[in-house]
Amino acid sequence: MADQLAKGEEFEKKAEKKLNGWGLFGSKYEDAADLFDKAANCYKLAKAWDKAGSIYTKLASCYLKVESKHEAAQASVDAANAYKKTSIKEAISCMEVAVNLFCDIGRLSMAARYLKEIAELYESDQNIELALRYYEKAADFFQNEEVTTSANQCKQKVAQFAAQLEQYDKAIEIYEEIARHSLKSNLLKYGVKGHLLNAGLCQLCKGDIVAITNALDKYQDLDPTFSGTRECRLLADIAGAIDEEDVTKFTDVVKEFDSMTPLDPWKTTLLLRVKEKLKAKELEEDDLT
Repeated sequence: MADQLAKGEEFEKKAEKKLNGWGLFGSKYEDAADLFDKAANCYKLAKAWDKAGSIYTKLASCYLKVESKHEAAQASVDAANAYKKTSIKEAISCMEVAVNLFCDIGRLSMAARYLKEIAELYESDQNIELALRYYEKAADFFQNEEVTTSANQCKQKVAQFAAQLEQYDKAIEIYEEIARHSLKSNLLKYGVKGHLLNAGLCQLCKGDIVAITNALDKYQDLDPTFSGTRECRLLADIAGAIDEEDVTKFTDVVKEFDSMTPLDPWKTTLLLRVKEKLKAKELEEDDLT
């Protein structure tokens, strides 16, 4: 490893020397780029990630000097991948540069891919607001490029985070849109009940019984098979428990569903919000009597 580090430093010095010297028609930038590339590879082998990231950034600058935007974008991606090991902030910064360069040269599907990577980095850093924003951007790019599967994956993330941030209307709109789209495909039809369940849970969080009832009617019109599912029954039974302000009934309904189809953390979080509102209502009623 020490050997690779020393090699990397040697290549880096030679590259800097090239940049500071004379060159004809941009050849010094091409020569320096070649040396920076070798230096970065040595630093990667030495696991000196910060150094590798820094050198890939310099490599990107060399490529920009000779108008090689695609290579500059790829070098920025390489810089981001090195920085991922040490600094999410630096990784995102380099990935942003790559996205802008891919947009400049019309490689929008590549831009979409790296917007999604930025979203994933924010998600891993627990920054839900920014993760949502970048998944939304990625979804738009994928949609424009007609990469529908990736667009829908990103949209589902947007809906998931919107619900976590209590932006229920936004989440409902997305889940309903994905359900409608999925009904057109034999491959995706099986997932419709899940999307409608998610939309319904967001409706329940809003606590408007009339809206919940109307939504259930709409979902059964949208997909006639939905009325026979356990997902539909769960939503209807919870709506009933809310209408009756019955916490015990609510708990029993959720427990029964969970015993057959274990609830994931996201659904559990939303159901707990519904339960807390229901409990508060029950206490309010008790105080009044």
